[in-house]
Amino acid sequence: QVQLVESGGGLVQAGGSLTLSCAASGRSYSMGWFRQAPGKERDFVAAISWSGRDTIYADPAKDRFTISRDNAKNTVYLQMNRLKPEDTAVYYCAASTTYLSGQRRATEYDYWGQGTQVTVSS
Repeated sequence: QVQLVESGGGLVQAGGSLTLSCAASGRSYSMGWFRQAPGKERDFVAAISWSGRDTIYADPAKDRFTISRDNAKNTVYLQMNRLKPEDTAVYYCAASTTYLSGQRRATEYDYWGQGTQVTVSS
């Protein structure tokens, strides 16, 4: 059993930055971040391998977001820079107990956090 708790969301102006954190209890391998805007499906944002050496990003996140992890703290981070209003969504952390490498599909993850709201004002 893995429990995930996200934090760090909030309201920020366009062009600003936020860092999300996801603290995990229990053993997990690859981890990812997804987001869901109102009325839309949950979309992949970024994922990181168990070692932290390999990362993958969705196109909207490339060059602006950075995913990282500290295995000593069982925590994954999502540093978000140059935020845009279209980044507004609930951001979810996800953990896989199967895959060592990061996965793009939500179905590959076994556990999810409760989500944290990110609102970017124009």
